[in-house]
Amino acid sequence: MTLSVSDLAVHYRTTRGDVRALDGVSFGVADREIMGLVGESGSGKTTLGKSLIRLDSRMRHVGGTVTLDGRELPIGDDRAMNSFRFAEVSIVPQYAMSALNPTRKIGRMVRELVESRKIRFASVRAELDRRLDLVGLDRAVLDRYPLELSGGMKQRMVMVISTLLNPALLIADEVTSALDVSTQRAVAQALVGFRDHDLVRSMIVITHDFSLVYQMADTITVMYAGRLAEKAATETIVTTPRHPYTQQLISALPEVGVRYGGKRLSGIPGTPPSLLDPPPGCRFRDRCPLAFAKCVEEPPFVEVGPDHFAACWKAQ
Repeated sequence: MTLSVSDLAVHYRTTRGDVRALDGVSFGVADREIMGLVGESGSGKTTLGKSLIRLDSRMRHVGGTVTLDGRELPIGDDRAMNSFRFAEVSIVPQYAMSALNPTRKIGRMVRELVESRKIRFASVRAELDRRLDLVGLDRAVLDRYPLELSGGMKQRMVMVISTLLNPALLIADEVTSALDVSTQRAVAQALVGFRDHDLVRSMIVITHDFSLVYQMADTITVMYAGRLAEKAATETIVTTPRHPYTQQLISALPEVGVRYGGKRLSGIPGTPPSLLDPPPGCRFRDRCPLAFAKCVEEPPFVEVGPDHFAACWKAQ
């Protein structure tokens, strides 16, 4: 198994107290697996992705472990994690199109990143050219400034840079959210191509877009209020979800070819709880149509079918 996360807890310290953004999260990602990570805003998706690479200094690692290829990552130590970033675990960050330095040509940025890892730029130049070809970018982009590239081109360039050192794990955070539909498809195909060409071994794709992960992910993990709600193969999640939150999330999506002129799409009633002082038990129970007395106890995230995990008393 490439990645194993066990009981991971990450908080953000604020003047009003700790925000429990991740609260006891456990899961695994296997070799060559693309795992889609979905959920409402504030569910903890981005925090989970950043915590695996220690990308945000505001995070406080409260507990739990992360191992990659059998080695524990020092996710509580920013300096110690530096030797793992981009080489072992890498990220295409949210708003990646703004991640490129506008005052430097792209080729210079790539050179500086590679050499900061004590690697000669000449040793990776041929591989850089190959990856530009893979994502459909002309090699001339290396002599351009970021402002000379379209949004989709900048997004694909960041993907090339993030994977240049062949990380075992790539985290892609909302990489298509600011792109038009045709460009979204090109970016999604490029991500899958990195896995299929063995340029990255496994991947976590963080998104609000269920249709995106349905097309490219092998498994889907659903988060709610800092905890995992469900994980299973993509087709299983879409056709036979076991957690009431997943069921409502999917039922709120419009169906292709169906006209909604005579009715309105229904969302999920209520709002997620505050993670400053989350309620005991199941965090979805105040919004759940199936809630009953036992839901005041926290349900474990357990296997409810073959390779199908859920945190719901009714699912068990």
